[in-house]
Amino acid sequence: MSVVSVGSQAQGTVSSSAGGLPDLVMLVEKAGPAVVNIRTIEKRQQYAQHSNEAERQLQEYLFRFFGVPQPGGRGGAQAAPEVRRGMGSGFLTTPDGYILTNSHVVDNADEVYVRLTDNREFSARVIGSDSRTDIALLKIDGQNLPYLRLGKSADIRVGEWVLAIGSPFALDNTVTAGIISAKARETGDYLPLIQTDVAVNPGNSGGPLINMRGEVIGINSQIYSRSGGYMGISFAIPIDEAVLVSEQLKATGRVSRGKIGIQIAEIPADVATALKLPEKQGVQINMVEPGGAAARAGIQAGDIILAFNGQAIKKINELPRLIGETSPGANVRLTVWRKGDMRDMPVKVDAIGDPSMDRKPSLDQQGKKQPESIENSLGMAVAELSENQKSQLKTNGRIYITALEQKTAMSGLRRGDIILRVNDTDVKSVTHFQGVTSGLDRKKTIVFLVQRNDLIFFVSLKPAM
Repeated sequence: MSVVSVGSQAQGTVSSSAGGLPDLVMLVEKAGPAVVNIRTIEKRQQYAQHSNEAERQLQEYLFRFFGVPQPGGRGGAQAAPEVRRGMGSGFLTTPDGYILTNSHVVDNADEVYVRLTDNREFSARVIGSDSRTDIALLKIDGQNLPYLRLGKSADIRVGEWVLAIGSPFALDNTVTAGIISAKARETGDYLPLIQTDVAVNPGNSGGPLINMRGEVIGINSQIYSRSGGYMGISFAIPIDEAVLVSEQLKATGRVSRGKIGIQIAEIPADVATALKLPEKQGVQINMVEPGGAAARAGIQAGDIILAFNGQAIKKINELPRLIGETSPGANVRLTVWRKGDMRDMPVKVDAIGDPSMDRKPSLDQQGKKQPESIENSLGMAVAELSENQKSQLKTNGRIYITALEQKTAMSGLRRGDIILRVNDTDVKSVTHFQGVTSGLDRKKTIVFLVQRNDLIFFVSLKPAM
């Protein structure tokens, strides 16, 4: 038997029942009072149209010539208030009334009310809300309120028992229990979620996921469902992520994230093998934003990022998350693989924005007469880029594909693609390309670095049979 937390924090004792299952009674009795019901009100204006055009014209006539007020204002539309009500859950994290919940619980709310298990109700202020992570921080005025202790979601283990407390279908302080089914479940750029089999339904959103020590390890946020209700899988935001966001919301009311101005993609296994990467890790850079942090640091499209501040990048979603969690202005170190060499490159992180990229027409879309091309033993024909084309397409490439045999097109190459590199060799001209490719072993995978529109990426050509 173990006792958790001290002082005024919600605390509980978990023991094993005769059948070996955890006895949750004491834990629920201690943690329950810190879980709150959240009620929201959104006020809108709706307009009831006249039943027919003749009535609308009559009302307009009476208003213009006799000053008779129209039932709903000029134009025949009757203003009427529409009240939309919402409900969710949350939990107190401090004795003076700070509450964590989901962003979608309080989005667009004009009024937010919080009710405790002792039926006390408070008007709540939204300190800040972050839709990317679906986290919101609320504040009510109070002292010596019950609150929950925050644990470490980094320490969770698959198979451990957890419970959820919330208000599904407006049923206050409802308890469900289960186990952690998976951790770091990828569902988006910014959130590796905790997956459980704990029953979570509409109204549970924003409530705590609690371990057997009485600590919050997650915020219940999503379910996988084909019916709109619980189907055995639910997801929670890791509390470590929530704390990082809530601290920024508390300090400034918003979340500031870093960016370095790149677009990335996964590296196909055959490309990684052909380029002789040290191990299966990293992401390829498809585009570098002009003037952005990466461009200023000398990073190029076609580079492969292996690590961020020494932390290996194993999955594509890891890099955006690490960059996003970095404060703008901070200096970071990217480990980059370029043409067979590994190097560390310092980058000063920018603040995230919403840059829009102007798409340029590809050579295949321009509809211009193609210059004379030279066929290649790889089943493609290539031609030189003119200086005008290079300027229009904003490329440093020298040649592009004018025709492809079907078997070569199946690799993913397209007519109009600009060939920048073959394996680790930069292409300087059509003649150079011919010389490089003529000496290749067609029994091995060949990797092309190509530019298509604004994107630069790798395409592999499988060995000839």
